[in-house]
Amino acid sequence: MQAIILAGGKGTRLRAEVPDLPKPLAPINGRPFLEYQMSYWADQGVNRFILSVGYMAESVIEQVGDHFGAAPVIYAVEDRPLGTGGALLLAMRQLKAGEPFLVLNGDTYFDLPLSNLRHFHEARHSDWTLGLFQTSDTKRYLGVGLDEDARLISLVAPTSEGEVWANGGVYMISPDVLDRIADRFSGEVSLEREIIPSLLDLRSSMYGLRHRGRFIDIGLPADYRRAATILGPAMMSSGEANGNRRHG
Repeated sequence: MQAIILAGGKGTRLRAEVPDLPKPLAPINGRPFLEYQMSYWADQGVNRFILSVGYMAESVIEQVGDHFGAAPVIYAVEDRPLGTGGALLLAMRQLKAGEPFLVLNGDTYFDLPLSNLRHFHEARHSDWTLGLFQTSDTKRYLGVGLDEDARLISLVAPTSEGEVWANGGVYMISPDVLDRIADRFSGEVSLEREIIPSLLDLRSSMYGLRHRGRFIDIGLPADYRRAATILGPAMMSSGEANGNRRHG
C-alpha cells in the first residue's frame, strides 16, 4: 500500500507555537508530528510513502530522509503553492500504477485501521473512500452528507446541529480515478472545494467510512497543545526504527 502525505502547507495559524518549523515537523512529546502519522500507517502495512512538500521542504526532507524504517520515501516538491488538490495531482505522478493508494493530510492524525478501510472500500467498489470522525465542533467542521448506504452526497452535512461526521483527512483512492479530472486543473487547486466536487459531478463512486477513534488536527494552537495528550499513548515502533533510515 502506497500513501501520499500532503505536507506542504505553511501552517500560518500555528506560527506562534512553532515559528521555525513547517507544521508537519511540529514537536509532540519531543517527536515531529509527522513521525507519529508515518509510524501509525507503516505499522498498518503502508510500505511506500510519497511526501508532498512545499513550505520549508528542505527541513522535511532532511528530517525524514529517503526511508522511514523499511519503507522508501519519495518526494514531490512544489515550486510554488499548489493547494491540497494541486499537491495531490503533482504527487500522483510518483505512484506505482494499478494499485489503490492512501492520501493523508499532513496535519491530522486519525487512527482508522487500514484493514477496515480497505475492506469497506472493496466491498462498496468505491472509487474514493473518506475516513470520517465524529465531532460536535460544527463551526470548524461542516460534516458530510451521506445516503443510507454511506455513499457521499455532499461535503456539507444537511444540518450542523449536534454532532456530525466530518472528513478526517484519510482517503483511499482506486487506481486511475484522478485521471478523470486531472487535465481540468492547473496551478493552485483545493482538494475539498474542487477535486472532490468534480468527481461527484461525474457520479464517481465515493463513500464515507465512519470511525470512532483518536483524531487530532494540529492546525490551531489549542489543538496542537492538546496533541501531546492524544498522541501520548500512540505506538512509535516504526518511528523508533526511523533511526535506521538512510538519507539520500
